[in-house]
Amino acid sequence: MKKKISLIFGTRPEAIKLAPIILLLKKDPRFNVEVCVTAQHRSMLDQVLQIFNITPDVDLNIMKPNQSLAEITSNAIKSIDGYLANSKPDIVLVQGDTTTVFAASLASFYHKIPVGHVEAGLRTHNKYSPFPEEINRVMTTHIAELHFAPTELSKENLLRETVPQEKIFVTGNTVIDALLIAREKVKNTPPVIDGLSEEILNGTNPIVLITGHRRENFGGGFESMCNAIADLSKKFPDHRFIYPVHLNPNVREPVFRLIGNSANISLIEPLSYLPFVRLMLRSKLILTDSGGIQEEAPTFGIPVLVMRDTTERPEGNASGTVKLVGTEREKIVSTVSDLLLNTSAYDAMASSANPYGDGKASLRIIQHLAEYFEKVKNI
Repeated sequence: MKKKISLIFGTRPEAIKLAPIILLLKKDPRFNVEVCVTAQHRSMLDQVLQIFNITPDVDLNIMKPNQSLAEITSNAIKSIDGYLANSKPDIVLVQGDTTTVFAASLASFYHKIPVGHVEAGLRTHNKYSPFPEEINRVMTTHIAELHFAPTELSKENLLRETVPQEKIFVTGNTVIDALLIAREKVKNTPPVIDGLSEEILNGTNPIVLITGHRRENFGGGFESMCNAIADLSKKFPDHRFIYPVHLNPNVREPVFRLIGNSANISLIEPLSYLPFVRLMLRSKLILTDSGGIQEEAPTFGIPVLVMRDTTERPEGNASGTVKLVGTEREKIVSTVSDLLLNTSAYDAMASSANPYGDGKASLRIIQHLAEYFEKVKNI
């Protein structure tokens, strides 16, 4: 009898990282697959689903303007609770550390439905950084039945928290699976990037790609980051600094105020997945406070400087593909300058191997799911 697997997610990063699993599961005769979205990030989520040709079976559409974290959490739990009562899956798969992940895990626990956690075991050991993601993933760990850890270090984090070893599976990160699919799509049909000319995209001037949206950087952190970018744009006038600016007003206000009038800085609207992959492929260096980019960019040999004081992805730092620079203006400027002026320092980062996977994580996860159901059947 086929086992029913429900994948519950709500944001763009979750959709990207679960898409390769969904596509493979739908081809696997051992499983029935149901896709349930909370639409925690409505427009950005829909863009990714369209790229991978995934149509949700259930759309809870919980997002409302100006919700607090508590409101998002309570709305998600209530909606997912109703969905699970009707659907009754054999297992729920969640990915990462969003509010949807925690809400889906808790609601599943209330229904005594086992949870499989994709990208389990990431930790900064600081409950307020990133906020609220660190607590979301820690609490999900203590609910989940199966833990799909992307790296050995993530596995070690779980073991230290007394998760049984037989419930932890090191698979690599599915973001690499998705990225390899996306790269082929971009090569076959290069997407248009609104706000950037083909002259910039096909030119020879080096591009520094910037992203930033973390709550813990709101205020002084963003002011410092923007001032650093302004300094760099003057120091490297032949470089193009491109920043797809997050829609959050706490991000947009300082960004447009402090660097909106620089000649070689392009502030553009947030990009959907394929345009962003195209821009990443064209970039020489990436400045970010994001998590996923730390995993993706090394596949393309692009150094990443992380504008945070902590990271739940220390493997990149250890392997040399990533450096933590915090939000201090002078440190950002000096580190970027060293990489752009020092060929040996740049090449050392660019040539380091990606520690996050080989593009086969989804296959491993599905095999572990099949083994889990076989084991349960024989108990």
